[in-house]
Amino acid sequence: MLLDICNIAILAGDEILHFYNKDIEVTHKDDSSPLTKADLASNKIIIDLLNSLDSDIPILSEESLVDWNTRKNWSKYWLVDPLDGTKEFIKNNGEFTVNIALIENNNPILGVIFVPAKSTLYFAQKEYGSFSLHTSVKLNSLDEAKKITVTKQSNIVRVIGSRSHSNNTFTNWINEKFPNAEIVQSGSSLKFCLIAKGEVDIYPRFGPTSEWDIAAGHIILNEAGGKVLTLDNKEIIYNEKESVLNPEFIASNNTI
Repeated sequence: MLLDICNIAILAGDEILHFYNKDIEVTHKDDSSPLTKADLASNKIIIDLLNSLDSDIPILSEESLVDWNTRKNWSKYWLVDPLDGTKEFIKNNGEFTVNIALIENNNPILGVIFVPAKSTLYFAQKEYGSFSLHTSVKLNSLDEAKKITVTKQSNIVRVIGSRSHSNNTFTNWINEKFPNAEIVQSGSSLKFCLIAKGEVDIYPRFGPTSEWDIAAGHIILNEAGGKVLTLDNKEIIYNEKESVLNPEFIASNNTI
């Protein structure tokens, strides 16, 4: 199944690139977040292919919402963001991703993140590890993938923050906790992947995110040896309430 999900993410990413670096119409959803034809085209591919793979597993996607009364009893489901980082996509900076996670008993057990503009795939499965692979074409196997693990490469803490959603709370927290930190910015779930492969150490998030924004990155980071915890050091639980908004959290390499 993991290979199938990787290929679905790659196909969706290829579809997104048909719209990339072009003059594209942007509309806005009720929460004021941007929406493009690329979001919808990617969503259709993912939904159709996941249903073809196993129609018994329901799907919750950012672009295909499901009523709480329907999904509250789900024990297993797909959680999808067909184009995470739409703002970065619109800016043409390459920092957007396709996120697909499998949730079982309120926790992610499989996650795939594809970065179309960088032709880079990240994936993980519970108790299997986290891996990355440079590819832009459909895969016949995952044998060439390289295992990734968190690392602490220097005495300087490397903090990563959102490129489009930084705020004073983020800045004040860093100044208090790590006044000498090196700060970098990135869009989308790519931030989790950069921690997972040891390029940065910690990602504190004090602004709003939804469950589909982080689920795939959550298990990729966990399987690489990192952690994603709420500000009071609790695990993030999925689909336990009507709102899909996450609590504020700290994603880290678990060494600082």
